[in-house]
Amino acid sequence: MLVDSHCHLDFPEFEGRMDAIRGDMAAQGVSHALCVSVSLGEWENVHRLAQTYDNFYASVGVHPGHEAAGPLTEADLVQRAKSARVVAVGETGLDYYRQSGNTNWQRTRFRVHIRAAREAGLPLIIHTRDAAADTLAIMREEGAEQVGGVMHCFTETLEVAEAAMAMNFYVSFSGIVTFKNASALKEVACRVPLDRLLVETDAPYLAPAPFRGKTNHPALVRYVAEEIARLRGIGFDEVAAATTRNFFTLFQRAAFVNKRV
Repeated sequence: MLVDSHCHLDFPEFEGRMDAIRGDMAAQGVSHALCVSVSLGEWENVHRLAQTYDNFYASVGVHPGHEAAGPLTEADLVQRAKSARVVAVGETGLDYYRQSGNTNWQRTRFRVHIRAAREAGLPLIIHTRDAAADTLAIMREEGAEQVGGVMHCFTETLEVAEAAMAMNFYVSFSGIVTFKNASALKEVACRVPLDRLLVETDAPYLAPAPFRGKTNHPALVRYVAEEIARLRGIGFDEVAAATTRNFFTLFQRAAFVNKRV
């Protein structure tokens, strides 16, 4: 059994395709998926997926690339986080790759997310790109270790991974780890302890080899797990079992809801 720990099934690419998506998941042994919020304006769509399908969960958050989202308060997030199907706050973080000029608004919003996660008692889903030092600094300053979380779609160094893990975070690998030119990331995937690993698709993006360039979907998380198993010289079943266990250990509300289904 596998879990896709990060996907965006509310995106237009998947409209009207849920039966096929879930069928493909079942065929590949992918039992659950976490549908991750990128804006409050579309959050209801994310939440509806988690309410409609018993093997989907939701998060609440605003992606750091969404500058036009405007001001955000802790209450905006905490209120939505009360739903039993919402298992995390995010995705949030810092992305200096896409943004130019003043990025103070990103750092302010990131702090709001961390404070909301602490108030709600939920883990964080963190996105960081070209901003690792600032991301880690704000995590420390705001007490992110109190709730922990995941560094999603990880592409940073082992040192960054270790700093995050020291704050009670997991490290999630996407289809990027299957790319031929990702040698440095492959090494990190070998070094992160098995009990701190997660796998994801970030669908519809980053389809793994041999599907690179096509629309990604949760069933393809199997290829991520297979590559990590190959890199580490261990069995696929061991990676699948560990990452599934890690998912339900981190996202405890998902584990609670799952027991009730």
